Amino acid sequence: MKTIRVKIDPAIPSTIKLGRIDLARVDATTEQDIAVQQVADQIEAMQDAAKFTRRVRKRLGLSQLEFSERIGVSLNTIRNWEQGKRCPTGAAKALLKILDKAPEAALAALD
Repeated sequence: MKTIRVKIDPAIPSTIKLGRIDLARVDATTEQDIAVQQVADQIEAMQDAAKFTRRVRKRLGLSQLEFSERIGVSLNTIRNWEQGKRCPTGAAKALLKILDKAPEAALAALD
């Protein structure tokens, strides 16, 4: 791998690269555009959490009812997580991560 050393002097603007940003597009972005993107990002995150929850449950080979009984949450909560209506937070999120990484140990500790 080749190493290239570059000196950047803030006093000389020509040494500062502008990067790969479209300044015209950034300047044209409105607060409404930002709000719309934030909502879209939130929806995508909820869907990612739903897929993760569903994947963990299916890897354990449990139905939604069995899974809810094993981890001590209501069936409606599991359904809401898997449908992307709600997102597991706090201890529930940590438990899902543990169930994903070490399912036998987590299930044994829950019994």
